[in-house]
Amino acid sequence: MSINGILNINKPAGKTSVWVVSLVRRYSGERHVGHVGTLDPLAVGVLPICLGQAARMSAFILAEHKTYLAEIELGISTETDDSEGKITQVGDPSHITLEQIEKLLPHFTGLILQRPPMYSALKHEGKRLYHLARAGIEVERDEREVEVFRIELLQWQPPRFTIAVECGKGTYIRSLAHDIGHRLGCGAHLKGLVRTSCGPFNIRDSITIHQLEDAFENDYWQDLLYPMDMVLENYTAAIVDTEQERAIRNGRPLSLSSVSSGEHCRAYSLDGRFLALLRFLPEGGVWQPEKVFPD
Repeated sequence: MSINGILNINKPAGKTSVWVVSLVRRYSGERHVGHVGTLDPLAVGVLPICLGQAARMSAFILAEHKTYLAEIELGISTETDDSEGKITQVGDPSHITLEQIEKLLPHFTGLILQRPPMYSALKHEGKRLYHLARAGIEVERDEREVEVFRIELLQWQPPRFTIAVECGKGTYIRSLAHDIGHRLGCGAHLKGLVRTSCGPFNIRDSITIHQLEDAFENDYWQDLLYPMDMVLENYTAAIVDTEQERAIRNGRPLSLSSVSSGEHCRAYSLDGRFLALLRFLPEGGVWQPEKVFPD
């Protein structure tokens, strides 16, 4: 029987996101396991792990805001834009002041353009960029528009400073560190990174790998699973009767007098089972099943 739900795991430093997925798959016995939002091995923090049908919620989690604590070191540029890469350039940050950084950071908020790093999981002609980078191959990467909602300077200890960042999907904090260093004229790289939230999942409620292993060994790990519909809590919930449930199961559109607005809504059975995500079709005034979940 498939196990459906989401684990909020605090990924440790030195481990890949794929390593965490493999660990959960091995312990749980569930074949369909995936992570949401890759964290580099250097980074720590919130890594949602989706099991079973919950994997179909990944896109909704990715679309939500994410928050980070990022430590940036001025004066050193690396090939990976973080502390794991080979040093490519050394600059002099001694003239950089707190006032300069405070004045610069607002320029990196709002809709900004970023060039994805070569050492990333993006694909070029079917191959991961980091595979090409390790082979010494660099390819052109178009700049992409991303959105940064907030940057707050938390600490300044020259030549390092720490910022809190709230951003949308596709934002590379390593690229942000690189671009800040470029604008200051001395270079920079990402020294450390903590993801403090990813959509509805917060680091305060996350579990460590040690806690996860203990939960598996003592057979209470399923108590740590979040229901997959929690990702959709911003959408209106609709209770449907037996006939409407049958229509949803068969993929047929239906009318819902109880829902008056919104592009999507959650559908539940009379006994509280999560049935589907529905999408509103304004041309017909009906709700079309978009993602239907088995009992």
